[in-house]
Amino acid sequence: MRKLLTITELSKKLNLINSDDKKPLNHILRYWEKEFKQIRPKKIRNRRYYSPEQVETIKMIKFYIKDKGMTIAGVKNLLNANIKLDDYNSDSLKTLYYKNFIKDKSNSLLNKLKKIKRHGKKNSLKN
Repeated sequence: MRKLLTITELSKKLNLINSDDKKPLNHILRYWEKEFKQIRPKKIRNRRYYSPEQVETIKMIKFYIKDKGMTIAGVKNLLNANIKLDDYNSDSLKTLYYKNFIKDKSNSLLNKLKKIKRHGKKNSLKN
């Protein structure tokens, strides 16, 4: 069974957190949901649940908007174009996104390995 994330879980996963009160910025995801047709969470009892595919799309949207400073219109054009320019351009935006994704995953795995070395296997994988 695939794991669906609630809007709050996804906000935390994407680090969309208010720096002052540490509350998740769910309104950003709701706004992106209105702007991007690719984001259509399942609604069960008026709660939003995001599939792994939608999570990846939202991560990419966040990367383009927050990290690369693109406009919403620019990201819409990029997602709607659905072209394969990345095959020829190693400095493209998608390539940068995937490089960051792999870097984050690698750092996460390295941190888990460090915890295992420090505290042993039993208590280190609770994160």
